[in-house]
Amino acid sequence: MTNDSLPTFDPPIHLQLTVIPPHPCPYLPGREATLRAFHAGRMEPELYHEFLDRSFRRSGGVIYQPFCRGCRECVPIRVPVEKFRPNKSQRRCWRRNEDLVLSIAEPVVTDEKFSLYQRYQSERHDSDPDSRAGFESFLYRSPVDTREFVYRDEGGRLLAVGICDVCRRSLSSVYFYYDPIQTRRGLGTYGALCELKYAAEHHIEHYYLGFWVKGCGKMRYKADFKPCEILQGDGRWRLVLD
Repeated sequence: MTNDSLPTFDPPIHLQLTVIPPHPCPYLPGREATLRAFHAGRMEPELYHEFLDRSFRRSGGVIYQPFCRGCRECVPIRVPVEKFRPNKSQRRCWRRNEDLVLSIAEPVVTDEKFSLYQRYQSERHDSDPDSRAGFESFLYRSPVDTREFVYRDEGGRLLAVGICDVCRRSLSSVYFYYDPIQTRRGLGTYGALCELKYAAEHHIEHYYLGFWVKGCGKMRYKADFKPCEILQGDGRWRLVLD
């Protein structure tokens, strides 16, 4: 199926996709974004992985794919886990956060996490925070196997939360939110390093970082986890070259 003559990937199984009306692009100023999507009940992990390899992502129970007129800048990016080597800056970030206590379990929504998420949305993204129901729907309703990474300081204060989908071949980062006053720690980078470590310990082949948009500054950090691969138009993953 095409949109304005630009090819995109068909889903791995036959199903009806709903086209969501255009809205302002969150990545490239002055552009409109369009998605096509479907609502999923329970989905087997390996099938979900196949959707990831066809440029789909997940938000709550909605599996979606960018379908923008005249644009295919949202490119899936992943890291081959066994080959990953942290750079000097990432190693410093790891040492800076070694005092944190990490717990990994099935996602559980709490008032404490909702409060942290509200602060993060308000201060880091300058947007009105979601309602409690919207927060739960976005991050805590999942049709696939999901893990929650919870980071606390030594006093037990909640600093960050990461949500990841898990299957045999992939660990997919869904969302990461953190205390906006803790910018010095580099919690986003540290969270990705912890998720990579989890993938390595569980012999998971690839760590998926979502979409990478070359012209978007806030996406630049994703290509710093090297080596990394992007999904190209022929359906093949290729290394990102500097």
